[in-house]
Amino acid sequence: MKILVTGGLGFIGSHTVVELQNEGYEVIVVDNLSNTSLNVLDGIQNITGKVPAFEKLDLREKDKVQDFFKRHHDISGVIHFAASKAVGESVENPLLYYENNINALVYILQELQQKPEASFIFSSSCTVYGQAETMPITENASIQTAMSPYGNTKQIGEEIITDTAKVTNINAILLRYFNPIGAHPSTEIGELPIGVPQNLVPFITQTGFGLRKELAVYGDDYPTPDGTAVRDYIHVVDLAKAHVIALQRLLNKKNTAKVETFNLGTGTGSSVLEVIHTFEKVSGKKLPYKIVGRREGDITSAYANTDKANDILGWKAQSTLEEAMASAWKWEQKIRK
Repeated sequence: MKILVTGGLGFIGSHTVVELQNEGYEVIVVDNLSNTSLNVLDGIQNITGKVPAFEKLDLREKDKVQDFFKRHHDISGVIHFAASKAVGESVENPLLYYENNINALVYILQELQQKPEASFIFSSSCTVYGQAETMPITENASIQTAMSPYGNTKQIGEEIITDTAKVTNINAILLRYFNPIGAHPSTEIGELPIGVPQNLVPFITQTGFGLRKELAVYGDDYPTPDGTAVRDYIHVVDLAKAHVIALQRLLNKKNTAKVETFNLGTGTGSSVLEVIHTFEKVSGKKLPYKIVGRREGDITSAYANTDKANDILGWKAQSTLEEAMASAWKWEQKIRK
């Protein structure tokens, strides 16, 4: 079966391509290389022994998307990662996020709705919950007003998919992930942020390596045990495996609704300071950091209730925070050689 992975050379996308190829799927990757490198293809090949088909394509160009699906009419499923994903950047440049995250999604769905049937996995986010009222967060938690344009694009994306699935032959699973971190145990692929990292863990590892002078901790006055924001950090390989399981559910017609939703996390919340101390433990390095003011768009706490994914998908996160941080540090050391 041929599976399209958009944004397949990105952090989560590349790990998912590895898991798909390990399961015997024929993968075609589309990526505009805006936040990654072609070298990721080498890493995927080194792990799996096979290079996925690749096309450099900007999904905001509707005619190019139409042409792609004309040439690849035998695609059985799509896993859609391609999107801009930094909360802070989305606050500063909302139109970039609306164009990239919404237009690309619409153009893909327009092509899929012409097929007799289509299986679609959407890379969503726990940001759709905003600041949830209770922890841990279940899939039934109310969708709050988005705290950032990024979060809003994920909410709108879910609505577009749900509305489209009602009147087409598209079946979809929305995967709401919490905070993906870490790297493949082979250290062949990992997180490769271009420029200054927008996410906590690559900033920590770059600071640990000496690339950054110190880490900024945004706020220590949150109503949490140590005053810093709490998140659910999940190893990227665990996350990637969940995508394959979700796709197989659709391909095998095991889904019980046209659109299903699952949280993907560990079920454990860790504060920013806990993540810093875990890094210090696994690396043996003292991390320089300073407390600064809160960042616009950030919420206090978010961690998952994963019962639904555990029970229905038969999936559960396996790696600990220590293991994930150790893999991220190993990856950082490798790419700086």
